[in-house]
Amino acid sequence: MNNLTIKNGNQEDSDYIIEKLVEYNLSKVPQTQEVAYVWLNKIVENDDKEVVGGILAKMYCWNVIYIDALWINENYRGFGLGEKLLFEIENIAKKEKCYLIHLDTFDFQAKNFYIKNGYELFGVLDNCPKDHKRFFLKKYLE
Repeated sequence: MNNLTIKNGNQEDSDYIIEKLVEYNLSKVPQTQEVAYVWLNKIVENDDKEVVGGILAKMYCWNVIYIDALWINENYRGFGLGEKLLFEIENIAKKEKCYLIHLDTFDFQAKNFYIKNGYELFGVLDNCPKDHKRFFLKKYLE
């Protein structure tokens, strides 16, 4: 354990760390899907081919989906695009035999939107960022 150095890592280092963590995780709980990580990203474009919304999600290891981000341009909110994107991911989840979707959102984002769409609050991180809350939500699929 002599001469160990802590230094800044790059993308290749990050990929290696994730690879090793996944390798460890799968040694404890075998994966239930063919590929360990599958990105399920969807975008919405207007007639001018401008991206006006999107959802970034990944299906990982055990037929579970994590929604990393859902964004709709302010000019396009209120027309059901967020719901359509969410349903798109949920439909993929059902087709792929996923049983759980989870995500997090802040108090200034869309907690009530997710609750309205059947997601259940299971955790709150107070003061993240300062004077705000981060909410953790889940939805079990039938």
